[in-house]
Amino acid sequence: MPFSETIWYSYVLIPGLIFLSRVTDVTIGTIRIVFVSKGYKALAPVLGFFEIFIWLLAMSKVFQNLDNWFYYVAYAGGFGMGNFVGLKIEERLALGYINIRIITQLSGTKLITLLSNSGYGVTHMEAQGSQGKVSVIYCIIKRSNLQEVINLIHEYNPKAFYTIEDIRFTNKGVFPLKNMERSKLFPLRKSK
Repeated sequence: MPFSETIWYSYVLIPGLIFLSRVTDVTIGTIRIVFVSKGYKALAPVLGFFEIFIWLLAMSKVFQNLDNWFYYVAYAGGFGMGNFVGLKIEERLALGYINIRIITQLSGTKLITLLSNSGYGVTHMEAQGSQGKVSVIYCIIKRSNLQEVINLIHEYNPKAFYTIEDIRFTNKGVFPLKNMERSKLFPLRKSK
């Protein structure tokens, strides 16, 4: 009996390959979408080519064996795992910039000094909150620096309220010098 007619081939090898190909193509698709949304449009067509090529390979095996439900499970499982893997990779790449808005009832002077001494640009204003006077601090940072800034916030005022928003484009700004090497690989996208 040829190997292609064995149970291992039909119920283990081919479903495993379908699963891995779906993980790969969905991961590539997730990263491609993130690159487009962050303004890195030159990589999207290349990633799109490989995404669809791998998808076609997986789909051809599923369509050749419509009576084997293992293939459907492998296809769906690969899709779910591909989303998870793609988002984890995107999280590790930490591309782009974010705006962190910090609202604190304590004076913002110490936190502004901590952020400025760490090389971050800071904009500050006094405001009136629902429970009294507050300091509002805006800081545009690289996503890769988010944890460092959060640590500074928690060091200064663990009860501070903060929000984080994605930024698609920036024009000029103050960013720590230690990240300049990364910006050569993924340069800052400027608005027109």
